[in-house]
Amino acid sequence: MPVLEAAEYDEGTRVDAFVADMLGISRSHAAQLCKDGHVLIGEKKAAKSRRLTTGESVHVTVPERPDPLEVKVEAVEALKIIAETDDYVVIDKPVGVAAHPSPGWVGPTVVGALAAEGYRISTSGAAERQGIVHRLDVGTSGLMVVATSERAYTALKQAFRDRTPKKVYHTVVQGIPDPLKGTIDAPIGRHPGHDWKFAVMEDGRDSITHYEVIEAFGRASLTEVHLETGRTHQIRVHFSALKHPCAGDLTYGADPKLAAALGLTRQWLHAHRLGFPHPVSGEWVEYVSDYPADLQGALELLRDGLH
Repeated sequence: MPVLEAAEYDEGTRVDAFVADMLGISRSHAAQLCKDGHVLIGEKKAAKSRRLTTGESVHVTVPERPDPLEVKVEAVEALKIIAETDDYVVIDKPVGVAAHPSPGWVGPTVVGALAAEGYRISTSGAAERQGIVHRLDVGTSGLMVVATSERAYTALKQAFRDRTPKKVYHTVVQGIPDPLKGTIDAPIGRHPGHDWKFAVMEDGRDSITHYEVIEAFGRASLTEVHLETGRTHQIRVHFSALKHPCAGDLTYGADPKLAAALGLTRQWLHAHRLGFPHPVSGEWVEYVSDYPADLQGALELLRDGLH
């Protein structure tokens, strides 16, 4: 039975969101665990909407799943290995690849692609999420670190929970944000009308995004983003809330005409730089990924004065 302790920055977080984040499961799965009485605070069953206070211990029992998700071993030619050690690999994830299997997803996954390359990943957690310590959206490309040993899995999971890694994204957003450099501090929760979308919500989870425009084109701006928190769709939601959605992100309000002019079939968003303490030595390591062809092509069109 995992025992999870609420840290200071978990103050006020809903139990289902906390359990989902800590165990790397979906919010709906965490809510079902609460409903079925598998989540306790003290000796009392915890309602999914209960708000946590600092220092509380949450006891979770996760029953064995009768229908575990199958990992489809499938090579992904576009997936690149950036670095390989005894304890982790850093990959450059292409668009169209999910981090791990999930209900409703039938495409390739990072877990399956690494298995096809012969990587043996031995970590705790659900079999379909072996080694996964953080995720990128299917429609977002760039750097991910995957643990291949148990010691790395434990250390990296804790590092991401403590917000130690440096996650730097580059995105092209519509228009020019004002100010050119700033911080978006706005809580994010599930969209009340769409289970698969997120939105800035008063009762959402603490979400902080730092940004700086590094190249402005009039109709759009190349922007560097540093994430202090790592909520699902955080960059996309925050810039949409600013009325400067990521170019090509039709889900969150981007202009389809600009997307077509730039040849974009997904949001212009790339995990460009990733740094973290080595899970064994503690030495700081950092990796960089170049833009993939579709994003580079769109950027060149903007630089050439797209009208």
